[in-house]
Amino acid sequence: QVQLVESGGGLVQPGGSLRLSCSASAFMLTYHAMGWWRQAPGKKREGVAFMSASDGWTYYSPSVKGRFTISKDRNKQMVHLQMDSVESEDAGVYYCASAFSDHPDPVESDFHYWGPGTQVTVSS
Repeated sequence: QVQLVESGGGLVQPGGSLRLSCSASAFMLTYHAMGWWRQAPGKKREGVAFMSASDGWTYYSPSVKGRFTISKDRNKQMVHLQMDSVESEDAGVYYCASAFSDHPDPVESDFHYWGPGTQVTVSS
């Protein structure tokens, strides 16, 4: 049974940092691109950051490029999203997901397994 579980969400001040983590199987990390998505209240789910399984390719949405970093630790079977210089617009539920292909487009249909999400609240 495929299982993705996010952790690390919580309250962060504007300008602060937060690191999200996602536990995934070693098989998934080896053969599937992984991604982080987020959904703010009343908005569509947005692809935030993706990383390929094979060649180090990454994708960042323009809204987070230069502030967020996706990484993975195969030994610990984790995917991380380091969020720096957090802005109020970064608030929402963050989801970890695995993709069908190794260079997915930022569309939900390119992803097949999803975690339940973790809440990120931005407030001073």
